[in-house]
Amino acid sequence: MTFKSKYAQMSRRAAMTAAALAGMAALAGLAGCGGGSAGKAAEGDMALGAPEGAKVTVVEYASVTCGHCAAWQKETWPAFKSTYVDTNKVRYVFREIPTSPANVAAAGFMIARCAGPDKYFDVVHEIMSSQEEMFAAGDTSGARAVLFRIGNGAGLSNAQIETCIKDPEAQAAVDERAQAAARIGVTGTPTFIVNGQTIITPGSLSGTSMADLSKAIEAELAK
Repeated sequence: MTFKSKYAQMSRRAAMTAAALAGMAALAGLAGCGGGSAGKAAEGDMALGAPEGAKVTVVEYASVTCGHCAAWQKETWPAFKSTYVDTNKVRYVFREIPTSPANVAAAGFMIARCAGPDKYFDVVHEIMSSQEEMFAAGDTSGARAVLFRIGNGAGLSNAQIETCIKDPEAQAAVDERAQAAARIGVTGTPTFIVNGQTIITPGSLSGTSMADLSKAIEAELAK
């Protein structure tokens, strides 16, 4: 890869975890970038909407370098957010899994966290929407400039970004979150779980549909 460790080093163990997830997704033959199942609150969760302990919790496992995740953010997130997150009907939890190229994804996640909780989702969504630009050359050569530009837009200087993505503790945390997902059976991205139940839209190229999510959420709200 051309995205050098100088500015986006990811631990070898994390890269192996991402590769293992990709392999499991291929074996599972699931739609999108993969699928899986998961459950309760986890270390490092980033959340919006209702507070912890809400009647309904929707968990998304996703990667900033997953094309299907980007498609879901573009096609479904606005309606999902306005219907369920902005109204505090659900607690929406986002969990990070670095997918190929894993070092680019890991750097993106670290930059989002360094930007702060109030800007985290803006940075994640901006990176997803910039995938075409990042990989326009057919490799990762354009990723550095895009990530730094997005980080700058979130108020981080180049020096702060460099420090952020070279932080060994931050790299280890990305690694651990990916391994935690693998341990509980998540096999790819995007994966959506509503109150512990994995919701899948067969054949979808942009993650679980709004219709399927709404059906599961409304059933839980009605209990």
